[in-house]
Amino acid sequence: MAFESRLRSVFERLLETITIALLISLALVVVLAVIYRKLGSSFAWYDEVASVQLVWLTYYGAALAALKRAHIGFPGLVNKLPLRFRLVSVLLAEGIVIAFFVVVAWTGVQVHYALAGDYLVSLPEVPIQLTKSVMPIGAVLFIIAELIVLPQLIREARAGQKIGVDDSPPKVEQ
Repeated sequence: MAFESRLRSVFERLLETITIALLISLALVVVLAVIYRKLGSSFAWYDEVASVQLVWLTYYGAALAALKRAHIGFPGLVNKLPLRFRLVSVLLAEGIVIAFFVVVAWTGVQVHYALAGDYLVSLPEVPIQLTKSVMPIGAVLFIIAELIVLPQLIREARAGQKIGVDDSPPKVEQ
């Protein structure tokens, strides 16, 4: 269990770092674009870059939310099920989510290859493949997050504990 906890902690820090960096960079781009526009000058690339950053932030943030069990789910429904159905429902639900993101990853790879040779309109030196690479990467990160949390969910389901509910006090960093 120590390995599982350490893996989760490292993966969580990685996703938090990437998500925070994306959030800060998006905020900087938007603020700078507003300032430059007010000064009578405008970035030609602002809209396109901000859109790409928002998509990246969404994918990485979704993987972080999956790791923290903060995405949309129905833990109350599972918790109301008789004990013998909890494990089956947890495995079925996680299987469906993982299968969905396998399809997203596969589709992302196909899109990646289909866009070979295309570049951003406002920044012709930036390949669209780079901007769309977040689809398969984000999907794989989401799958990893689901697989990291799965053993905990299985233990909770088998023990009859509340599924996906963190009753522990918040961590205080020192």
